[in-house]
Amino acid sequence: MAKFSIILPVRNGGEYAKECINSILAQTFTDFNIVVLDNCSTDGTVEWLESLKNEKIIIHKATKSLTIEQNWARIKDVSRNEFMTMIGHDDLLGPDYLAVMNHLIERFPDATLYQAHFNFIDAGGQFVRACLPMDEQQRVHEFLASQMQRTIDSTGTGYMMRSSDYDALGGMPAHYPNLIFADFSLWIRLMAKGYKATAFNNCFSYRLHDSVSRTTNGMAFLNAFGEYVKDMHALQQQLPEVDASIRRYGKDFLLFWCESLSHRLLKTPVKLRTLKVKGLIALFKAHAATLIPGQPFEPVSIFRIRLALLLDSNAISRNVFQWYRRQTGNPRQ
Repeated sequence: MAKFSIILPVRNGGEYAKECINSILAQTFTDFNIVVLDNCSTDGTVEWLESLKNEKIIIHKATKSLTIEQNWARIKDVSRNEFMTMIGHDDLLGPDYLAVMNHLIERFPDATLYQAHFNFIDAGGQFVRACLPMDEQQRVHEFLASQMQRTIDSTGTGYMMRSSDYDALGGMPAHYPNLIFADFSLWIRLMAKGYKATAFNNCFSYRLHDSVSRTTNGMAFLNAFGEYVKDMHALQQQLPEVDASIRRYGKDFLLFWCESLSHRLLKTPVKLRTLKVKGLIALFKAHAATLIPGQPFEPVSIFRIRLALLLDSNAISRNVFQWYRRQTGNPRQ
């Protein structure tokens, strides 16, 4: 049995998936397999994988078309090695990724989550920037403090964990719409069982382009954020240090996401949402009452939130806003 499993859920990955697979097969540490969860690809992805005739590649084909949540939920149902990592089909591993992870695990055998530094690349694979620096060891309350202050970059790729820990937590929480914030939920619950160890090596690349998170409409994003608030609150009730971090940094965190999601909701056609910006603000006040009870929380004190509230107040202003977005070349929802 190999030591590592690299999990690749994919649907019509095209050339990106080929580049991703080739980056995995180029690993200098060779004790691994690749578990592909194909979601009824029609672009030749499976045929190309089969043509490689590589015994390291194990393909699990879906019998019917699945949602992204359903496909990722299959991870816990397939055989995996002792350690596992998940990768987006458009991301890349450096050739030393597994070697670095193996050394990190040997140095920190009691950690429950492992990570490395990484680079952001654009759609064409060109370097954009390096991730923000991370500490070598980080507890869950420290991770949350960094996340709430936006002093850490965190993606769905590059994290390593034990398959047994993944299974014990029920796998990737598939009830999160489009899996937005689902990886954060998994990371904090894993760290709550121990801590995260991070290698200083930059040994994978995360691609920035029109990913699911960027194209998800306002309601789905808002609902996913609400699920993450529930998971943070659950840890807040269990761990005093998490409670202290959230009480210290939670207000700015909630204001940031209230501002961001108010504009994402505004960009979402009315027929695709059940809330107006006014309702979103009320929802965030409820989140504040849950996470930071007793602290003053006034979203309308932020100019861009007031602006979103004003623009969403009637059909005329919404239409003017949508017209402006089309004129400025940003019509995507």
